[in-house]
Order: sequence, then structure tokens, then C-alpha cells
Amino acid sequence: MDMNIQRTSKQKLAGLILVISMLFLPSMVNAQIKVLDKITAIVDDDVVLQSELDQRMMVVLTQIQASGTKAPPEDILTQQILERLISERLQLTMGYSAGIRITDEELNQAIARIATSNKQTMDEYIDQLALQGSSVAIIREEIRNEMTILRVQQGKVMRRIRISEQELDNFLSSEEGRFVTSPDVNIGQILLSISSGSSKQKIDGILDRAQTLLDEANNGEDFRALAIANSADQSALQGGDLGWRKMAQLPGVFIDAVERLDLGEISKPIRSDAGYHLIKLYERRGGGKQLIEQHFARHILIKPNQIRDESTTIDQLNKLRAQIIAGEDFAILSKEFSEDPGSALNGGELGWSTPGMFVPEFEQTMSTIAVNDVSTPFASQFGWHILQVTERREQDFSGEILRNRAQTMLRQRKYEEELQVWLQEIRDEAFIEIKAPAKS
Repeated sequence: MDMNIQRTSKQKLAGLILVISMLFLPSMVNAQIKVLDKITAIVDDDVVLQSELDQRMMVVLTQIQASGTKAPPEDILTQQILERLISERLQLTMGYSAGIRITDEELNQAIARIATSNKQTMDEYIDQLALQGSSVAIIREEIRNEMTILRVQQGKVMRRIRISEQELDNFLSSEEGRFVTSPDVNIGQILLSISSGSSKQKIDGILDRAQTLLDEANNGEDFRALAIANSADQSALQGGDLGWRKMAQLPGVFIDAVERLDLGEISKPIRSDAGYHLIKLYERRGGGKQLIEQHFARHILIKPNQIRDESTTIDQLNKLRAQIIAGEDFAILSKEFSEDPGSALNGGELGWSTPGMFVPEFEQTMSTIAVNDVSTPFASQFGWHILQVTERREQDFSGEILRNRAQTMLRQRKYEEELQVWLQEIRDEAFIEIKAPAKS
């Protein structure tokens, strides 16, 4: 009997718990739904969450309001932002798959540059973020993602761009090419004007006056003071200063004269329709000869390993160095002992160098060692080396530098166009499923 009563009590209790659970279950489920995030879009094996979309929407709206621009309708703005998030997700996935990683040091340097560009210290920049409701952690993650995406774009898009030699030649010979690649010059002038219909005698008198002013300037008179007192040009009260100009911007009669001037030199009187000009060259940027020191070097590389530690490696290189100084052939020893397969068969020869061609430790040794001396052993990321510079020269690279500048400009022009094509391609190739917004 007692057992039946106890069993009945337990059944009632269980039933009561079940009823209570059923009563509270809808509110528990609703509470859970409110807490969980929603998926807005599926992007291949990744997703874009509603919270990401909401956060980006808030940032964009704040920027639009700050600029004083009228925001577009919410549905249009939402679609724009979602497409941007999908594109970013595709590129970030590519970056992670390719092993692109932004180090903390690179990230700190990027944040420091942003603070500097805003004319703020790092602390001031962080305080500003806090006032805007953001945090350092969020900003660091956003900047890290931006840097990753930029590296993905540069790696993928730049490989698609090809600039032919003919295309480069055509650009350099065009009027635009001559303009953008021309040097910059900082010049001043004195203009002695000639009225239309002036007699030859008067024109000759003005030429004599121009020559007198040139002689005075060459004898130590201040060019700017002479310009203020004598020039008819509107720049006279500024001492005749015309400031920085592209060489290609100058009148044709000036270009020939300025090209022949050394820094601080003044031209002979130059005749134009306006009169006679004296041009002084103060500074020049670009153009002219670009002399670069080159080294013809050879080396022997030996790498530490499990059998040969670093100390033994250095000892071996010191012995080889002593043999070379004693008269043994560097090339023969390099073929026998060097562990650089790219140069060993050529007697260790590396050819003529250009700046940036080798690692810093190598270039430092090349630039400081005397010709035909053999360096003491030094380390690089590849191992330990001894090095000999057999020749040194200065070579004019102005032509190469000019072509490189032009090629960089053409690449940059094509980059923006090619970037949009590539972004559309990866969007088309991806599996994208945009979820319908939840009904309220």
C-alpha cells in the first residue's frame, strides 16, 4: 500500500514537472532564438552573419552622415554592404589558403601610420576609437583583414597585367608620357618685356640690359633682388620664383636652356614673343644621369648542418680565405667547396649587382670591401659566406629608371580595371546563397 502511494506521488510530481516544462518551453525557445546570430549569406564554406552586416551598416551610416550626404534607401544600402562582405570573405579565404599572415609588428606599424596621417599619437587615436564606440581589438582585426585582402589583390591581379615593350615605347614617346616622366625643376626668371612694333635699336638695347643683369648676378648680386627691381613678369614681387614645374610644362624655348643648366646657374638671355628672359635653376628632381655603383662579385657559401656546427663552418671558411690570400684560385675553391648551386659551377661569380639585388648583409659587405680583397666570414639567411669584389663601376641607369617609372604608371592604370574584372570572376565562380531576411 505504501509502495502504491509512493509511486502515485512520484507520477504526480513527474507530471507536474512536465506541465511546468511545457508552460515555459516557448519562452525558453524564444529567448534562445533572440540570443543566437543569424546567417545572412553562405559563401562557399564560410558564412556572413547578420551581426556583421548590422555592424558594417552602422559604420557606413555614420560615415555617410558625417559627410553630409543623403543615405540611399535601406534595402539598397543593405545589398551594397552585403555584396562587399561577400567579396571580402572570398578574398580572405584565398589569403588564408595561400598562407598570408599579417604579423603583429606589421599591424602595429600600419596603425601607427594611420595615427600619424590623422596627426595623432597612438594613444590619441585609441582614445578616439573608444569615443566612437569601437575597440582596439576590433580595429586591429579590421586592419589585419584589409592588409590581407590588399596582398591577395596585388598577388592575383598583378600577375594578370602584361606591359609589352612596344606599349612602353609608345607611352614614352607620347606627349603624356614625356610629361609625366619629365624631371621637376625649381626655377626663377627675370623678364625684360618687348612691346610689339619695337625697333631693332630698342630690342638691342633690351638685350644689352639683360646681359648686364646676367653679369651682375654672376658677379654676386642676388638674383631675386634683381628680379624684384627689374622683371616685368607677374612673379617679380616673389623674386621671380616660378616654383616647381615639370620640365615638359615649360615653354619650348625654356626647355633647351634649362636642360643645359647646372644647379645655381643662370641662362643666357632667351628670346620669346614676350621679350628676353633670364632663367635660374635652383633645384632639379629626376632626369639627368642616374649613376649607380655596381659590384662584380664572387663568393663561397657554406651552411651549418647536423655534422658541421656554426663554429666549424666559420673555421672552414677562414681556412679557404687564407688559401686564397696565399695565392690559390678563388674559382677552383668555390667549385669544390661552395654550397650555392647557382654560382658554384661558375667559380662563385654573381655578375654585376644592382641595389636591392642581394640580401642586406651581402650588399653591406660588397660596398665596404676593397677590390680584390677577400672578406672575413659573414652570415646571411642562407648560411656563411666569404666574398670577393673583383671590379667596381658606376653605371648610368637613367634609361632603365625612366622605363621602370613608366611601366609602374601603366600597371597602376590597368590595375584598377583588372581588379574589378577579377572580383567579378571570383564572385561568379563561388557558391553564394543569400538568405531571405527573417519576417518580424
